[in-house]
Amino acid sequence: MSELHDLVKKHIAEKNATDYGTEMHKKLQYVFFDSVAPRGDKQLCEQISKNPELCKYMSLDSQTEVPIAGWINDEFVSRRIDRLYVNDKEKKVVVVDYKTDTDRQTLRDKYKKQLGEYKKLLEQVYPEYNISCKILWISDFSLENII
Repeated sequence: MSELHDLVKKHIAEKNATDYGTEMHKKLQYVFFDSVAPRGDKQLCEQISKNPELCKYMSLDSQTEVPIAGWINDEFVSRRIDRLYVNDKEKKVVVVDYKTDTDRQTLRDKYKKQLGEYKKLLEQVYPEYNISCKILWISDFSLENII
């Protein structure tokens, strides 16, 4: 009986984590910072405003939920980027991927592969640009440069 109980408990925990991640992605989709005032969820804006670098990537120049597709090693890949910041003047592209994990190590390889795919796809669109990919860890609103 405890095996079944443990399975149910694990399933509930995973569902709660997935639901939380989905909710955060939806809220972050509408957060933008400009010279007047932040827009979007007040609590998220307060957390984000503590990190000036993050505020820059959340500017009105950024785009959310950006679809991208192309070929990587003879395989067609279609993805959606959480936040894309493009600075044409500096020829710079920054991907910000939201992660709600509290354990940053368990899925690190999976996340590196995901961001690597984003970079390869973006290199096809922005061949002259410097492309970097970061994770926004929602647990503490810190940015980690991955690629």
